[in-house]
Amino acid sequence: MSLTRIQSVDPHSPAQRAGVKAGETLTAVNGHPIVDVLDYKFYAYDARLTLALTDGAGRSRTVSVRKAEGEDLGLNFETYLMDRARACANRCIFCFVDQMPPGMRKTLYFKDDDARLSFLMGNYITLTNLSEREIQRICDLRISPVNISVHATDPALREAMLKHRRAGECLSIMRRFAQAGISMNCQIVACPGINDGPALERTLRELSELYPAVESVAIVPVGVTRFREGLCKIDPYTPGQAGSVLDQVEAFAAAFLEKNGTGLAWCSDEFYLLAGRPLPEKAYYEDMNQLENGVGMLRLLLSQAQLALEGEDLSGEAPPPFSIATGVSAAPFIRQVVDMVRAECATIKGAVYPIRNRFFGETITVSGLVTGGDLMEQLQGKDLGARLLIPDNMLRAGERVFLDDVTVEQVETALGVPVLPVPAESGFDLIDAMLGREVLCARPALPPEDEYYRYNP
Repeated sequence: MSLTRIQSVDPHSPAQRAGVKAGETLTAVNGHPIVDVLDYKFYAYDARLTLALTDGAGRSRTVSVRKAEGEDLGLNFETYLMDRARACANRCIFCFVDQMPPGMRKTLYFKDDDARLSFLMGNYITLTNLSEREIQRICDLRISPVNISVHATDPALREAMLKHRRAGECLSIMRRFAQAGISMNCQIVACPGINDGPALERTLRELSELYPAVESVAIVPVGVTRFREGLCKIDPYTPGQAGSVLDQVEAFAAAFLEKNGTGLAWCSDEFYLLAGRPLPEKAYYEDMNQLENGVGMLRLLLSQAQLALEGEDLSGEAPPPFSIATGVSAAPFIRQVVDMVRAECATIKGAVYPIRNRFFGETITVSGLVTGGDLMEQLQGKDLGARLLIPDNMLRAGERVFLDDVTVEQVETALGVPVLPVPAESGFDLIDAMLGREVLCARPALPPEDEYYRYNP
């Protein structure tokens, strides 16, 4: 079956008004062949369109559509991409998915490396599986931004880390993107003694030469689970090693800021926590465009919580008592937020419980990898108040299921308390939830072929 076959047409949409029918196949828009979602979204942006369609018997017709510029046509296809997701062809020495335990749902083992998902959903890609046609199409369509997992610009080192013969082409492809006006955000998963130190210095220098096309660089520490048997030996960062990376990146950023007005490169919050250092102030992170890599997320949470409380009158009746479960790394900062609220309302009752990650191993401290099983085991018998708040990144996007397939409802039954997901990055929503107000979690559901993790290159 063609993946550009239309499964349904939204009621009252431009496509329905034009007479487009489910079961037809979209072959071209304004004379441009439609291969996948990138072609579809790019060529269907205009206000006046001519759609080429074929039906199940192979009969062709064209229809004219008039709509607002940028308005969605209202067509739905078998898959979000109108194609199969492209799997990763690398065997990265630090790959988080390779460190997953057996027996989990199938989608958790799929590693995407798809440029279309980089543009449409913010995924990071390695560029190793891009054909010449795909590279040129990105340039021709001026698809921006593209998020790239760089890790190292030294070709030999990158090939060794990604275990792919084309890994060394990364910088040359990025130069082509820069010449075409494509903006790029970059990620470096730092591994102790492998791509930090002099290798990181080279990577930062060569990426900085592509500024302003390279808009930002995030440096995050490798995630090491207890399931690394048979994999390349990589140890977690020690406090001293984490501090050295911070010193190196901050020195680079300060020099670049003085010359160009931006620091360009930032370490994730995890590096500061590992090194036992305080987080920088909010202004340090500029426009915070690397939040998805955990860069400045905790500082933003605290800043937003302070702002949210400025206009609050908490002199009335205290909200129902609550508890908050989060990852070990975020727990001290969530406690700071609870203390902020308690300073304004002495009668408020709330407890924060850091959940140790026994599922993946206690070296994993982020809230997004906490499982339902660990929640149930570690919160049994605790005073949870009238409701348990959790960050919504513990759950599959758009659903109520944890990484270990435990559902929110199962946790509620086991603990005897309602479980309320709260947007993980929002201090405003956290304050609202603590004060007993309804909070909307609107993380869009991922395409079924694209369940991925931050550390998946």
